[in-house]
Amino acid sequence: MQVIESPEEMQSWAIRMRGKGKLLALVPTMGALHEGHLSLIDIARQRADLTVVSLFVNPTQFGPSEDFSKYPRTFEDDLKACEARGADVVFAPTKDVIYPPDYSTYVNEEHVSKHLCGHTRPGHFRGVTTVVTILFNVCRPDVAVFGGKDAQQTAIIKKMVKDLHMPIEIITGPTVREESGLAMSSRNRYLEPSRLAEAAKLQQALRKGKELVERGTTSVDRIKAEVSHMLTGSRMIRLIYIEIVNSETMQPEREVRPGKSTLAAAIWMEETRLIDNVQL
Repeated sequence: MQVIESPEEMQSWAIRMRGKGKLLALVPTMGALHEGHLSLIDIARQRADLTVVSLFVNPTQFGPSEDFSKYPRTFEDDLKACEARGADVVFAPTKDVIYPPDYSTYVNEEHVSKHLCGHTRPGHFRGVTTVVTILFNVCRPDVAVFGGKDAQQTAIIKKMVKDLHMPIEIITGPTVREESGLAMSSRNRYLEPSRLAEAAKLQQALRKGKELVERGTTSVDRIKAEVSHMLTGSRMIRLIYIEIVNSETMQPEREVRPGKSTLAAAIWMEETRLIDNVQL
């Protein structure tokens, strides 16, 4: 496994491999890898000849009061995990080579990013689309794999790829969960075991919403009320949002459309922000 830090070297390697007829897959990450990330490497290896994993904590997707400075950084462990899982290259650039002092170009999707995390984290998705565009330009993938927990992020990337005519297939891997049902996240490391157990109520509440739909309920207001009641019943949880949206556009739905709607929620558990979703 190679470790490449220079964008120019990474781009040169990718162009050389593509010239040999190799299909390239990219798994973009911010490091602090867990089994969810590693499952995406597995998918990438199935879909391409060579797999690149990027490790870069992207500063432009963090707000001024968010956790950029304390975001977990486990570089050596991440390298070992990538190698054990069969990655061919780890692209690990520094902040200064991605965003040099005179950097001034940003990519902004303006429709799919409007609601949910786009509303509660202003500027977040501009940072995501910008860094993903940079990674796509540098790594030159044919395929890129993202996790299902970040449903809005993946929908935005798919829209960006479509709108900008990028010749890249976007694949969504299933959400990998702890035994409790809590979606795996690098931010789970912030929480003590008792808080992790309480945070599992997020998935339990979303499952309750899905069960209502499976029993024939299509009322958005009723489903949101039931899910909200379950979450606000915990003194440890602060609800950020609960919404039912179109799975492709991420726009709020007036009525559930089974197979086409997503129930998404975000909470605070102490100072840790957690998100999750279920397809309805």
